Amino acid sequence: MGACASTPTRTRNGSRGGPAGSDLIRRATSSIVIHVDGRMQELKLPTQAKHITSQNPNHFLCNSETMSVGTCVPHVPEEEELQPGQIYFLLPLSEAQKPLSLPDLCALAIKAASALGKDGARLTPKLNIH
Repeated sequence: MGACASTPTRTRNGSRGGPAGSDLIRRATSSIVIHVDGRMQELKLPTQAKHITSQNPNHFLCNSETMSVGTCVPHVPEEEELQPGQIYFLLPLSEAQKPLSLPDLCALAIKAASALGKDGARLTPKLNIH
């Protein structure tokens, strides 16, 4: 497992969607939140982080690209707008002060891949493993 990023070319169920690149356009204008229970939420933009955290008390959002082994997960500020094409994790506040281990990051990547279905292998979040 390493740092990777890719572009979806198929719909969530694995079939080609509409005109060529229509799924790419849809994903480029939305962000994805992976909940702690493994559920995926696709959001149209613009959406502020507080929209998600207000509906999920005692949780915080983190951008998958800012996560690194051995560091605490940086919170997405409440007023920040979620970025198109990004994958975010919604994690319990109780996990906020714990440094992430390699197994923690792997478990989150597996959750994301599972939630994203067949596209999961190509959409696995970019995680920094040092």
